[in-house]
Amino acid sequence: MAQSPLRQQFEQARDLYSFAQSLRSRADAGEPEAIWLLTRVYDYCANYANAPVDYGNDTRAIESMKLRTSAAMVAARSRVSSRCARFVPEDDLSFSMILVKRVEAAKSGSLPAEASLLAAGKPLEKTEEYRNDLVERVVRSKDPEAYSALSPGMGIASSGRSSGFTRAAGTQFAELAWQLAACKLGQDCSAKGSLMTSYCANGGICSQDPEQDFAGFVYDAAIPRQGAQVVEEMVDSLTGEKRMVQ
Repeated sequence: MAQSPLRQQFEQARDLYSFAQSLRSRADAGEPEAIWLLTRVYDYCANYANAPVDYGNDTRAIESMKLRTSAAMVAARSRVSSRCARFVPEDDLSFSMILVKRVEAAKSGSLPAEASLLAAGKPLEKTEEYRNDLVERVVRSKDPEAYSALSPGMGIASSGRSSGFTRAAGTQFAELAWQLAACKLGQDCSAKGSLMTSYCANGGICSQDPEQDFAGFVYDAAIPRQGAQVVEEMVDSLTGEKRMVQ
């Protein structure tokens, strides 16, 4: 599934404040994709926007530590600082504000927003039937953003729940499989894309190779060799592909 023009703009925009401004009239008119991408901008920029001076000081402190991941983290955080530079604390990019906007996006018809709410433990409906139906709708949609948004909710958080996709749920590998499936379906999982940048800038989960994409990083650093085939089979089942027997 090719990225929509708006999703491409989110990944490519050098000034996310300006991009957010361009989305507002469409979001105010109730366009689901515009509201969803506004929340993606807010989520990407929140750590910087809520305390720009502290964010810069922390980045310099990380650089001075000279840790193994310092260079990669500084590069990722600098990318965030540059793209989010025009946001200020008064913009209130808080978790609660982002959550309210995601509920609005979901109720307007955004499947990725609906999936993100489930993953955050705040589903539109709390029944098991709703949860299973939403997972099925995400898989049928083949929408990479919906897969990615759902992925945190399909890991350890879903352990013990019933689902039509039990083979790709309930484990840390399952969470990675959903995100890898999103990459395979067309999400930007490149070395400098928003996914890799956020993993590194916010969580310190950084590749030592500045050109390595998400899939390369996961198979290189996050999955033991004997687990790779299990994850690959999960990804194939989620994307509807059949693996050739060798």
